[in-house]
Amino acid sequence: SCAGEPEVIQPTSEPTTVQPDVTVEKVAPPEPVIPPTWPLTGVAGTPEARPAVAVKIENSRESRPQTGLDSADIVWEEMVEGGITRFNAVYNSTIPETVGPIRSVRPMDAGIAAPLGGLIVFSGGQPQFVAAMRAAGLQVLSNDEGAAGMYRDSGRRAPHNVYGTMADFFAAADSTRISPPPAQFAFATSADQASTVGGIPATRVAVTFPSSTPSWDWDEASGRWLRNEGGAQAVTAAGDRLSATNVVVMRVEVRDSGAKDPAGNSVPETVMVGSGEVTVASGGKTITGTWTKNSDGEPVVLTGADGAPIQLAPGNVWVELVPTSNGSVSVS
Repeated sequence: SCAGEPEVIQPTSEPTTVQPDVTVEKVAPPEPVIPPTWPLTGVAGTPEARPAVAVKIENSRESRPQTGLDSADIVWEEMVEGGITRFNAVYNSTIPETVGPIRSVRPMDAGIAAPLGGLIVFSGGQPQFVAAMRAAGLQVLSNDEGAAGMYRDSGRRAPHNVYGTMADFFAAADSTRISPPPAQFAFATSADQASTVGGIPATRVAVTFPSSTPSWDWDEASGRWLRNEGGAQAVTAAGDRLSATNVVVMRVEVRDSGAKDPAGNSVPETVMVGSGEVTVASGGKTITGTWTKNSDGEPVVLTGADGAPIQLAPGNVWVELVPTSNGSVSVS
């Protein structure tokens, strides 16, 4: 270059721009917190480390009023000889001091109680029925076998006077039965999320067995279904009205088991494995759908008309096992 002129230096490469590192590390969203619930009712709470105990409770005229039915998580009403009914009452979340009158088992009790994997309490039963309870994996507590906790109430006439102490039944659970039972029905997180919310309004659900006519009236004030027995209010020995958050009416086949009772009457058997129509009542409304049970050891599955699982409202459940041939259900 000429003297006095600045030297121009050419760049050896093209200029580059360096961008800042703004990469954000991706983190999985937190798992939703699901509060614990009691498995047989869906009610919020931390389940105790104890099994379910199913108790056979009588429902003849001579047995009423019963003791402890109002504390059961689930009550199954089944038809026995003469077209009357008997209860299989299941306890887990709320434990009454006393229950009864306690009576004998029937062939369908294995299919009702087996999915619970717990204990079944009864006064006695025909050998083949008792054997079926054990074959179903249940721990048997029978008064005829001298199980602890059962006694006869002198204020009642036999055979309607066998009662039991629930604390003794739970204390008798073997070391393999210390866990809460599996859920038997699907529950919504709250009553306003139950499947019946979109159902048909109803004030009464009435069912008929050949010799029994229980019904349920919706009580808006308590938000519960109140039970009637043959047109009269059904109450406990303490005078409390029997009630339910959910009433599930399953239409079932009832067949002759081939056995006879001591009076020579045929012993009916409710067929628990299969499928059929179901009516579910909760929150003053009802819906219809289908019940399915694939084996004695599996719980009942309730499916709505839309094919989705039916979710009950959190609370206790009464199940009516109504025969298809000589029973009925009506909603009004």
